[in-house]
Amino acid sequence: MAKMNFGGVRETVVTRAEFPLAKARKVLKDEVVAVLGYGVQGPAQALNMRDNGINVIIGQKKSDKFYWNKAIKDGWKPGKNLFDLEEAASRGTIIQYLVSDAAQMLLWPVIKPHLTKGKALYFSHGFSIVYRKQTKVTPPKGIDVIMVAPKGSGTSVRRNFLDGSGINSSFAVFQDATGRARARTLALGIAVGSGFLFPTTFAHEVYSDLTGERGVLMGCLAGVMDAQYSELRRRGHSPSEAFNETVEELTQSLIRLVGENGMDWMFANCSATAQRGALDWAPKFKRAVEPVFKRLYDSVKSGKETARVLKCNSAPDYREKLGKELKVLHDSEMWKAGETVRSLRPENWKKKTVKAKKK
Repeated sequence: MAKMNFGGVRETVVTRAEFPLAKARKVLKDEVVAVLGYGVQGPAQALNMRDNGINVIIGQKKSDKFYWNKAIKDGWKPGKNLFDLEEAASRGTIIQYLVSDAAQMLLWPVIKPHLTKGKALYFSHGFSIVYRKQTKVTPPKGIDVIMVAPKGSGTSVRRNFLDGSGINSSFAVFQDATGRARARTLALGIAVGSGFLFPTTFAHEVYSDLTGERGVLMGCLAGVMDAQYSELRRRGHSPSEAFNETVEELTQSLIRLVGENGMDWMFANCSATAQRGALDWAPKFKRAVEPVFKRLYDSVKSGKETARVLKCNSAPDYREKLGKELKVLHDSEMWKAGETVRSLRPENWKKKTVKAKKK
């Protein structure tokens, strides 16, 4: 365990130096890891573990042809390491419950009977356990209940694994029935490709995750972009100019500098005019959005957000309604302008040139 200084606060994290892959393999050598759900996190975590020499099987609804065929395309073989959900759950000693949050609630009566004494139930999100009064996901006492939550999408988990960088993950133990819950958790965290692991609780993970997704990571980002783009357009700026100043420069230049060395370093590597304006206006934006973040966190903690998620996502016409909402976003002027701007990036011109030459 490494003691690290995070902005003046010391925290304990687990790195690959303290818990190397060889140790993870030793902990998991007699385990069968059943990954239930081949949608978002499932493929990345399963493929990373398979590449790391862990005994992995997949549980996926056969009736969902898209994901079943996706698993086959990725090299999983029906009857050998690809099964329906119930059979995979019965075969696994560690069951990674990676279907969607709403599906975890709906499938729980089917999966629970296979959680026999000594097994481990693994999550990558604290949702179902923390809000178990809503989800009815109440694990039996004789099993370990553990979590490894990668701080990124499944695409990033796999991509970072392949380039050797890994992705940071939080981890937690909710229930230790075997005395091996922590070791199992850390071994799985390393096996799925974590760069380092930091401790949390199921509650803290889900509160921060739901706030982050609705806030800076997605909801706030989309809303702030829309507000700035719309104001620039109202003031007579062209779609391409408004999009470049709102999205393109952020995603293609500035955010990369932040990722490399931090916000202060990004400020220091911009023009003096940009520095001054950013330093002056950042506190104003902070004051403006702090009340929104307070309401957001309160809504998450109270269970209002999860109640809405479960109600909407378990509706029979959910995908149809979601498609309509996403289409509105896709068809908005800002993101239509974005399609054109992206097509003009040099790398896309190279692809078009290569295709043209082949023809």
